[in-house]
Formats: sequence, C-alpha cells, structure tokens
Amino acid sequence: MWAIAFACAISFMGIGLVDPILPAISAELGATPSETMLLFTSYLFVTGIAMFFTSWVSGRIGVRWTLVGGLVLIVAFAALAGASGSVGEIIGFRAGWGLGNALFISTALAAIVGAASGGSRQAIVLYEAALGVGLAVGPLVGGALGSISWRGPFFGTAVLMAIALLAILILLRTPERTAEERRIARAERPSIVAGFRALGNPALLSLAVVAVFYNFGFFVLLAYSPYPMEAAAKAAGAGEFGAHELGLVFFGWGVALAIASVLIAPALTRRFGLRPVLFTMLAGLGICLVLLGVLVGSLPGLVTVVVVSGLLLGVMNTALTEAVMEATDLPRNVASSTYSGVRFVGGAVAPAVAGPVAVAWGASAPYWMGAASIAVSIVALGIAGRFIAHIGRPHESAQGEAQAISAGDA
Repeated sequence: MWAIAFACAISFMGIGLVDPILPAISAELGATPSETMLLFTSYLFVTGIAMFFTSWVSGRIGVRWTLVGGLVLIVAFAALAGASGSVGEIIGFRAGWGLGNALFISTALAAIVGAASGGSRQAIVLYEAALGVGLAVGPLVGGALGSISWRGPFFGTAVLMAIALLAILILLRTPERTAEERRIARAERPSIVAGFRALGNPALLSLAVVAVFYNFGFFVLLAYSPYPMEAAAKAAGAGEFGAHELGLVFFGWGVALAIASVLIAPALTRRFGLRPVLFTMLAGLGICLVLLGVLVGSLPGLVTVVVVSGLLLGVMNTALTEAVMEATDLPRNVASSTYSGVRFVGGAVAPAVAGPVAVAWGASAPYWMGAASIAVSIVALGIAGRFIAHIGRPHESAQGEAQAISAGDA
C-alpha cells in the first residue's frame, strides 16, 4: 500500500513538474513559448484519450500489471525526455509519459484499497494525501532540479518511478481467486467503448462540457503563467527569476490546491450544496483570470493571484468530481474514467492555443481567453440544470464520497 502511495505522489508530480523549467527549455533549445507549452498538450491529450480505455485494459490484464505497465512507460519516457536534444523530441516523449500516467493513476486507487489491511477508508485517505503531496511538490522539485539543468526533473522522475516500480513488483501481490470469482470478474469486464458510450448519458455529457471549458481556463493559468512572470521580473529589474523561483510560486499554488481539495471542499459542499459551490468557484476563477490579464506586468500581482487561485481550483476540482459521480447511475469506474478523459483533453487544448494568442494579441490575451472560457462553463452549468437537479443530496457515506472524489481526480 505504501509503495503504491509513493508511486501515486510521484505520478501526480508529473503534472506540474515541467512548469518551472519551461522558460529554461525555451532558452536552452531555442524554442518558442508556444512550442514548449506543447509539453503540457501532448502529455494531457494522450492521458485524456487513454483514460477512455484504461478500465478495459485493467479488466483484461489485472490491476497489478496495469500499474506495472504504466510505471514502465513513465520511467522510459521520462528518461528519454531528459536525454532529448530538441523540444520536438521532448513533446513526443511527454506523450508516451502521458500514456503511462493514464494507465497508472486510473488503477491506483483500486490497488491501494485492495492492498490495505486497515480498511478502505484509511487507504482512501492515504491516496488523497499522496495526490495532494504530488500536486504540491511537483513544481518545487521541478524548480530545484531545474535550477541545475532543465534535464534534471526528467531524470529525477525516472529514478523515483523506477524505485516505485521495484517496490510494487516486490511488495504487491495479487490474491488468489476462486473459479467462481474469476468467472464473475470476466462477466463484469467493461467494454472497450464503455467510456464513449457513457457520454450518451445527458447528465454526464452536460458536466463534461462544463469540465472541458473549465479545464481550458485551468491550464491557461498553469501552463502560460511562467512566461509573463519571468517577463514581469525582468521589467521590474527584480534580478533572476528562474526555475527555482517559479518552483516556489507553483509550490504555493499546489499546497493551496491540495488543502482546498481535501479539507475545504467537503465542508463547503455539505454546507451549501454542490451546484452553488460550482457556480461560486467558477465565478471566482473567472475573476482571477481577469485580474491576471489586468496585472500581467506586475510580478507581485501575478504571484498573488496564481497562489490564491489554487484554493478555488482545489474546491472546484473536488466539487465537480462529486457532481459527476452523483449525477448518473453509471458504474463509478466508467463514469470517472470518462470524466477524467474529457477534462484532460480540455486541458490539453489550452497550452496549444495560449502561445500563438499571446504572440498575436499580447501577453494578457490568453488570460482574457481563459476568462471567456470560464464564462462559457458557467453558462453550460446553468443549461445543464435540468439534468443535474438531483445532485447534492446527502452522500451515502464518507467512504463513498472519498472514493468518488479520488477516482475522478485520477
């Protein structure tokens, strides 16, 4: 259980790991910001598409070998990215990394619960803690290793994941099942197209649209912000503002997101209900993006708004995942995989668009575009009202709620 939790933390580090080193990669490899932001796009796009099929894969080869296969891919492609000689190679290897990440994180929760000896509730809490640690520490590690070389975060991730892979191979054992249990498991295997069929559910489709536009705004903020921060620091004569400093900023953002996701969001949704919290967090995020557009030349302003936005994003992630889990009677693994796939694909579009938009219309334009996307998400949430009017009822149990949140976050 601890081996899987460790691997979970390292896996979630991969999302924000490259954020602090984007300007360094641009400088070292002669790449434009638009090109380096595609490191997010290739990773998120492949992760999102693969999510539609991971439940089918794990149903055929089992949870243990799905975890192992995902870790092998992450180790290989992280190392190859560190050894790359061009930004195009890194973009391609990040795509392979995304495939491994999809296989791993989509089955990690089930593996932790199955391996736990102290009950599933404690296992789920451990999974949530690993998720929060990974999101928070990723930018910090990226900044620390990136201050030595932009290759450092990639090689560091490969080494840590190799350790996790060995630990899982040694420590994780699949329990023996009876013939009847194997027969039932085969009968319950999801179809290869189960994830796509799930989008035929009106409630899930409605929330998927909300998630696409919301995650577009999310990843405009995450992937694009290092560039205006670096430019604002230079304009203010603040000295070097490199990978280490960016890592500290996004470490603060990650800590805020993790705290809000695990501690603040459940309290808010129980007190006010899911839909009011969703509308409020979306409005707050839209305001943050507007402020970033206005303060694009101010380093203190950018840093403050980015860190504060972590609180809103943490609550929004948890509340939207809860809504998805409550809105349908689909199997949880299918609903969560489909939702995760959609949200990652939505996030993949933002970095690909933000760079060219900034070149064409100025440094603040991506933030205005992100704010407009959040406005569309708010409208979509309002239109979806008749399909999700039933959400927000008391949860069946704290354990069920935690499992829903964790599965959706994966």
